[in-house]
Amino acid sequence: MKLKSKNLLTLSEISKKEFSELIDYSIKLKKELKKGGNKPLLKNKTLTMIFQKPSTRTRVSFEIGMFQLGGKAINLSSNDMQLSRGESIEDTARTLSGYTDCIMARVYDHEMLEKLAEHSNVPVINGLSDSFHPCQILADFMTIKENKGKLKGLKIAWIGDGNNVCNSMIYGCALVDVKMSVATPKGFEPSKDVVSEARKSTEIEITTDPKEAIKNADVVVTDTFSSIHNRDPKRTKKFLPKYQVNSELMKLAKKNAIFMHCLPAKRGSEVTSSVIDGPQSVVWDEAENRLHSQKALLVFLINA
Repeated sequence: MKLKSKNLLTLSEISKKEFSELIDYSIKLKKELKKGGNKPLLKNKTLTMIFQKPSTRTRVSFEIGMFQLGGKAINLSSNDMQLSRGESIEDTARTLSGYTDCIMARVYDHEMLEKLAEHSNVPVINGLSDSFHPCQILADFMTIKENKGKLKGLKIAWIGDGNNVCNSMIYGCALVDVKMSVATPKGFEPSKDVVSEARKSTEIEITTDPKEAIKNADVVVTDTFSSIHNRDPKRTKKFLPKYQVNSELMKLAKKNAIFMHCLPAKRGSEVTSSVIDGPQSVVWDEAENRLHSQKALLVFLINA
């Protein structure tokens, strides 16, 4: 149970086999926990968490995950660190490497993570950057496999902003031979480099038509139209009403399609309450699975 890569920053650094093993191990850990608890696989191990951005699911899931595996997580905001006084990220990485067994960082600029990983002697996990969110995608594909019993051959429809989560989901689709159709307004497409790389392994469609993208979809996914780093109200108007996932749009997917959202959600904007609270929604399983999939990732990285 280990990854060839020391770090997880985008998902592009792991193999199809490793991705599949991570998902299956996540499901195993979840079942073990429900039956009575997990083994202390990370006893006396520490995870240092750096947060530039606020967090609910990322912080709580990593912190509880380390506790359940017998380890400890330490939370640091930017104001808690010498980074706020001008210490370089390179020196921060070298220092933390001497104390901890793994670093998880939730940041704005993805380049900061790359520098952190380059100068760290311990594994670095991307807990979210403006470019990628690989931990969310581990939980998402775990959730899909739990609900569909398989991954290969499915179709995912992404409706909305081609953001960091979308970029990582495209990489995820390439790892499991899942087709993905992305519907975004012009100018809000996912990374061209990510799409180009993923198309070497699977079919990635980019369109401006959500009705076309969602046809025959097994999984429908959206995310907020505004983010922590971009809250311009004029931005949201470019998505509404065309890119809202509502009951009428969901009818165009397969009858047994599931709906997913990484949360937090703005009801009445990117999704209606009738969908997120409806029978096709698996968002609460998806949120819970952040705990289990990240525990699997921690075991694979720290025990490598």
